[in-house]
Amino acid sequence: MAGMLREEIMRRIGLVVLVLTSLLATLGMTGSASAATSCSEIPTVYGIPPWGFHTGSYTGERSFAKGHGNINLEANTVSGIMCQQDRAGVIIMSVQHHLGYHSHYAMMWGYPGNIMKIKLRVTRSTDKRCAVGTVGRATLYASYNGVRSDSVQFFFPAVCRDQDHLYHGTQVNNQVPPL
Repeated sequence: MAGMLREEIMRRIGLVVLVLTSLLATLGMTGSASAATSCSEIPTVYGIPPWGFHTGSYTGERSFAKGHGNINLEANTVSGIMCQQDRAGVIIMSVQHHLGYHSHYAMMWGYPGNIMKIKLRVTRSTDKRCAVGTVGRATLYASYNGVRSDSVQFFFPAVCRDQDHLYHGTQVNNQVPPL
């Protein structure tokens, strides 16, 4: 009898801990979503990191984005952080672990280059329509052979469509590793 009572107490304590943890996480996410967020929190990475990009400076007239992280092409994994800022607000995103697609033999904008497709999750947001937890995708393309025709494109579900942006041109600096 005492053993069964102890098991019931432990089960209930575990349930209380689970509920409190979920509640605190939800409160933390709500706080993060409404907190002042800025892309300046994410460093701009220059040179040749495992992967990274920036789309130019923010002028207030258009959006901009930047991000960087690690990649393991053999294991097909990726990690990192990205940020996008526009008139709708700022979203900070974590890169999901699985690398969706990569190729050293991609062709975009009429030029050969490296490409990678990744999933991401919004971790902080000041865009009222793009909630924390929203899952999106990004395609990063880096041209090579001396051509500057890099691009970064974000895709989000309808509720977060204000954050769907394509960045392309000489102001985009993208480092996507070869195979």
